[in-house]
Amino acid sequence: MNGDEKNDVTDTIAAVATAPGAGGVGIIRLSGPKSHDILLSMFRSSSPSFHDFTPRMLHHGHVLDAEGCEADDALVVFFRAPHSFTGEDCAEIQGHGGPAVLSALLESALSRGARMAERGEFTRRAFLNGRMDLSQAEAVAELIAAPSKEGVHLAAAKLDGLLGRRVEELRERLEYLRQRICLAIDFPDEEGECLPPQEFDAITEEVTAGIRTLLAGYERARCWREGALVVLAGQVNAGKSSLMNAFLGRERAIVTEKPGTTRDYLEEETSLSGLPVRLVDTAGLREHSEDSIELEGMRRGKELAKSARCVLVVLDGTRISSASGDSLAVFDAEGRLVEELGPERCLVVWNKADLVPQPGETTSFHGARLMSVSARRGEGIDELSAAVRALCLKNETPEEGDIAPNLRQANQLRRALEGLDELRRAIALSVPPDLCSIHLETACAHLADITGLNSTEDTLNAIFSSFCIGK
Repeated sequence: MNGDEKNDVTDTIAAVATAPGAGGVGIIRLSGPKSHDILLSMFRSSSPSFHDFTPRMLHHGHVLDAEGCEADDALVVFFRAPHSFTGEDCAEIQGHGGPAVLSALLESALSRGARMAERGEFTRRAFLNGRMDLSQAEAVAELIAAPSKEGVHLAAAKLDGLLGRRVEELRERLEYLRQRICLAIDFPDEEGECLPPQEFDAITEEVTAGIRTLLAGYERARCWREGALVVLAGQVNAGKSSLMNAFLGRERAIVTEKPGTTRDYLEEETSLSGLPVRLVDTAGLREHSEDSIELEGMRRGKELAKSARCVLVVLDGTRISSASGDSLAVFDAEGRLVEELGPERCLVVWNKADLVPQPGETTSFHGARLMSVSARRGEGIDELSAAVRALCLKNETPEEGDIAPNLRQANQLRRALEGLDELRRAIALSVPPDLCSIHLETACAHLADITGLNSTEDTLNAIFSSFCIGK
């Protein structure tokens, strides 16, 4: 399909709107000017008095396949424009969720004049028809993909338009400044058209503070939206793989007595009391190795640890000998790792505590919290999980109604801030007003791109192509 066909909103589009696979209910969605006629031609009502669809009311009957045979017993509903998700005439067929059934119903709609919808095309039409701004359109995909209850709340707040309204308020404040500058340029002899410097500075600072608040919301919500990266690091045979299996509650990593079993890294997703976590078991550290694969695995593990939200540095308690003077001195390499990564990002795990208890009253290791577990027996895992969760969140749990931009939106906010910084530098250098207005225009443009006021076709294609077909 070429670009012109793809963006032809006069077409009627159809797709399966429910997730792939078998289920109790499956939905076929249509949108466009032929939706009513296509649905009517496919439907045989179970009511003798049926003549036409009552908008937004469910009708029961049989739906026909492309050959005109009854394919499914279903409920159908028709939505008259503009009172629909897309703002166009829309229809939904709610049938049984078997793949063969849905395929037959979709084929029937396509044979009657609909075309197959592109990825995200329903939501794209809702945006183009003014049913939602671009931040709300992105929230549709975020709500569907939300990995946690908190992620659902964040996406729902954006779907309700909170982000779009706040960004528009900030943009309008900057547009006011830009208009006053333009008036001052056009009418230089009219003192009343010039905005007092104090008011100009106050509005600029107000918008800057508002943008920084939104960016703080992005940082606060990253863990809930993207999942926190938690890396297991330490010497070979310290029990990292056993610890990973204990977190997951299943045998994911291979555990043997032979050291160096994990030579690359293993990554799995799990949840810690609702917090999505990407758990990574890295290759064990050695002082010397001639295995090129193992060396590359250790290098990758260290790189992952540097970007992790939390690093679990695992100590093998059985390395302590009765002859040791300062028992923790044998973990010199792990100590250097904690100092290199930063103790505030590390939890040190005294593993195999069922064989060798944690020494004395020690509760820290090179400034990082020290906790005792037995990964093999599952002892101390609940307490460790709670500590990992707390360290990942750092008291940054989003509240209901919190506004959390996504990565694209945060980048636009940062660029708007850069525009305002350039504006302040220009004013300090007594740059003429017409040149100062360029920086204001830049900041306004980046804010407008969040809600889609001036988004390019490439931007829209990039956003909506990440959606599922049928959304």
